[in-house]
Amino acid sequence: MTNLTSLLVANRGEIAVRIFRTARALGLTTVAVHSDPDADALHVRDADAAVRLPGAAPADTYLRGDLIIKAALAAGADAVHPGYGFLSENAGFAREVQAAGLTWIGPPPAAIEAMASKTRAKELMRAAGVPLLDPVDPATATHADLPLLLKAAAGGGGRGMRVVRDLDQLKEALDAASAEARSAFGDGEVFAEPYVERGRHVEVQILADAHGTVWALGTRDCSLQRRHQKVIEEAPAPGLPETLRTTLHEAAVAAARAVSYEGAGTVEFLVTADGRPYFLEMNTRLQVEHPVTEAVFDLDLVALQLRVAEGTALPPTPPRPTGHAVEARLYAEDPAQDWRPQTGTLHTLAIPGGVRVDTGFTDGDTVGIHYDPMLAKVVTHAPTRAEAVRALAAALAGARLHGLTTNRELLVRSLRHPEFAAAQLDTGFYDRHLDTLTGGAPDPTPAALAAALAEAAPAPAAPLAARLGGWRNLRSHPHTRRYRTAGTEYEVQYHPVNHPGIRVLAATPDLVTLEVEGIRRAFHVKQNSNEIYVDSALGAHTFTRVPRFPDPQDRTEPGSLLAPMPGTVVRIAEGLAPGSPVTTGQPLLWLEAMKMEHRILAPASGTLTALHVATGQQVEYGALLAVVQEETQA
Repeated sequence: MTNLTSLLVANRGEIAVRIFRTARALGLTTVAVHSDPDADALHVRDADAAVRLPGAAPADTYLRGDLIIKAALAAGADAVHPGYGFLSENAGFAREVQAAGLTWIGPPPAAIEAMASKTRAKELMRAAGVPLLDPVDPATATHADLPLLLKAAAGGGGRGMRVVRDLDQLKEALDAASAEARSAFGDGEVFAEPYVERGRHVEVQILADAHGTVWALGTRDCSLQRRHQKVIEEAPAPGLPETLRTTLHEAAVAAARAVSYEGAGTVEFLVTADGRPYFLEMNTRLQVEHPVTEAVFDLDLVALQLRVAEGTALPPTPPRPTGHAVEARLYAEDPAQDWRPQTGTLHTLAIPGGVRVDTGFTDGDTVGIHYDPMLAKVVTHAPTRAEAVRALAAALAGARLHGLTTNRELLVRSLRHPEFAAAQLDTGFYDRHLDTLTGGAPDPTPAALAAALAEAAPAPAAPLAARLGGWRNLRSHPHTRRYRTAGTEYEVQYHPVNHPGIRVLAATPDLVTLEVEGIRRAFHVKQNSNEIYVDSALGAHTFTRVPRFPDPQDRTEPGSLLAPMPGTVVRIAEGLAPGSPVTTGQPLLWLEAMKMEHRILAPASGTLTALHVATGQQVEYGALLAVVQEETQA
């Protein structure tokens, strides 16, 4: 038995904060590590002690196992928890932690190593009798093998993954997947297997101790994914026949026993439309979506990880599950713009009470370019699936999120979509419905009026008569304000008391009450610098004040390609140089930001007249990358 006293978390953000919460409850002191951009991050402020990892890029900081071990020893920690991502599935790091005399909060390094390569893991699982998809050799693939899924042998999170539906695109997809895998994991090995259309992503949480006990803690469904990364997860996976659940549980336990597993892990399966399960991979760490399992089984998986690491034996059987839990990942990204990540200041992150919120941010924090853009995980638990889904949608709809574009509206619409409500789940959900889920923004007119009234309103201490009295002068001349929202300019002309279809009931700088088409509505307003945020039951809107006179510097040369976000240029199309002919939609260069690659495409057919960047160069948002001169039509 080991008695732990101090825990270093070799991670950052939300998962570090979540682990610290449990560590404190168990009486452990906590140690954080941080890169330079994270010097004032929430996980640093939340820990008892923090150690700097000089630099900004993950390769120089959170992926430097030697620096992390040095930090643990210097701070007096006696254990290291890797969280998820970064070094969490690095067997070499686990061995180095143990060699330094520290307790590793994770499975044995040999088990990590056995499952680290998806290709080798599949060989082990085949020997253990776990059902598998047969691999396809890309060199001999035929049209009969299509569609194919290319996957990185190392790592996960959707990196190095491509779907190929045309043999002519196979070589390019292999090269791109291999390059992305090498950049993300230091290993460019890629393999191919059949891509299952409309399959479900179902996984089993396992927990094992050093005394031979292995728990299968139910199933989770994680089918709603974007770019092969999960968006909404739930437990238990709905609609599975009991025989299939039993098969999945038994296969997960067999996978764990095959590698003498200890601690928390997840065995992931692809379930076909006709109910056949196939092993995908085993994640030898805590999963992002572990809170839904915790809610259903009323467990703290991090506490159990720590107890297992101390040598405690698990009871022979796990507790019985109750109810249903759903988790949504709230990201700083724009789903309507190819899931483009957002950076900048998060002015407000407020989610109504009664739900679990795991986050690494508070009001005023900065979302930077170096890390995943997830802002928070929001989790609900209720006796039934319908109640849990409804509560989660309501919490997200009522959240106040200011400063950055988020996927909040997509999450709400997904949870309320008829297919999701009916548990008709598969990994193609967003391929089919993204346009519908991101289109049709709510009418901004009432919110724009509320913004204008809030701007004009004096302090709330003034009596109502005083607040409205000044506006009553020259009633024949309406007040005018101009805003920009979602790329469109609006000119708001209003009388403070009467407006077509809308009656003003009250107005202060932060709350405007309107009667809209006979229905009383409250509009919460927050003014920040040049932006005004308006939240109501009709939707959330961000308005930017439009200056009376445009800035001539806002104009750019026609055909200019600007960086859609700050990031690093990781690839430039082969042979691309000034004078090169390009065609509409041709990828010209690849920009990496927040763990994702984004293609910069030619806006039109013509000639590249300027290329202002090179591979490896970091660029700011709005930086001029290249210029394409459109060919003239005869």
